[in-house]
Amino acid sequence: MTTSGTTTFDLQVDELIAEAFERCGMQMTYGHQLNSARRSLNLMFLDWANRGLNLWTIEQAVYPLTNATNEITLSSDTVNVLSAVIRDTSQSPSVDITIDRISREEYLNIPDKTTTARPAQYYVQRANTFKVFLYPAAQSNFYTFVYYRIRRIQDAGAYTNTTDVNFRFLPCLASGLAYYLSLKYAPDRTAALKQIYEEDFTRAALEDRDTASVSFVPDVGA
Repeated sequence: MTTSGTTTFDLQVDELIAEAFERCGMQMTYGHQLNSARRSLNLMFLDWANRGLNLWTIEQAVYPLTNATNEITLSSDTVNVLSAVIRDTSQSPSVDITIDRISREEYLNIPDKTTTARPAQYYVQRANTFKVFLYPAAQSNFYTFVYYRIRRIQDAGAYTNTTDVNFRFLPCLASGLAYYLSLKYAPDRTAALKQIYEEDFTRAALEDRDTASVSFVPDVGA
């Protein structure tokens, strides 16, 4: 028995749309349906950003700090900052030092936000312009803000593109788009397609997680 020897299966955007329409019991026949489906696909990507971590969208980034810097603007496709350190490059080798995330209220209550030293805390402002506020402000040019961020899933774009989605989520992607399209074109199938979509998403999300070992030690002195 022979096998393909490949593990590269993927779907272009137009193939994905065709699959979703078939699940709705339809053949896509009009150009506006293609545009409608791509719009639904992009809306679904935004919803996935609200559902939790997508491991393939987590990446490390760096932001070199200059003297007295206490506010930085991150890339506009940033969804959230997961963790961060301050890298001190004045030493060889450089040293990464833990920095704590604080709330908006905690940052607001800091009396003098222009104090300079090695930054020890950061507040994340998740607005249209994504900013990070550091306290204390950087005291020298030897500090770098190193962080792990969640970025947005890339837009669908051209119909001949493949999607910016890990292969584990392809079944979920097809069932999700079918559900979205059913809201507009096949409402009689919406309930069934939604159930399939949620089941597919749950399976993919359970697999899309960090599997490193974690140990919990009770504090017997508490």
